[in-house]
Amino acid sequence: MLVLSHFKGHPMGGYGGALKQLSIGVASSHGKSYIHCVGNENGTFEEMFRVDQLKFLEAMADSASSVVNYFKGNVVYINIMCNMSVDCDCCAVAEDPCMKDIGILASLDPVAIDEACIDLVRNSDDPGKEHFMERVTSKHGTHTIDVAFELGVGAKEYELIEI
Repeated sequence: MLVLSHFKGHPMGGYGGALKQLSIGVASSHGKSYIHCVGNENGTFEEMFRVDQLKFLEAMADSASSVVNYFKGNVVYINIMCNMSVDCDCCAVAEDPCMKDIGILASLDPVAIDEACIDLVRNSDDPGKEHFMERVTSKHGTHTIDVAFELGVGAKEYELIEI
């Protein structure tokens, strides 16, 4: 499986990268609703946006874990760090990009690639990083990385190799 993600901010997840793509991107419409309603089978559309934020992020990590376990290491992840806005492509009206392009990352580890992307934004000298990281921080976005790591989905350590 090839997981191709446009790395950017997200209004619910804080950011969108490989882990979000594994969870929400791979899920059926019922699965997407199940994740957004953190397991409430009878959740309504309106309730999806009023759930406990940390439980939502944990549901995404759990869903990503299921996909990783199903494919048993036969997955490659590519995160494209271009046209990065605080909003996702799924937003009806997304903000314009707030940061200059950083590049394209590839990995066999979804946790490591998302951790590397967050670190690249955090360590950037781009003035737009404050706006971007405000979205990530305000939505506790890195909690998804932490939980996925705890679930054994991947490692937080990585080595960046420029080519």
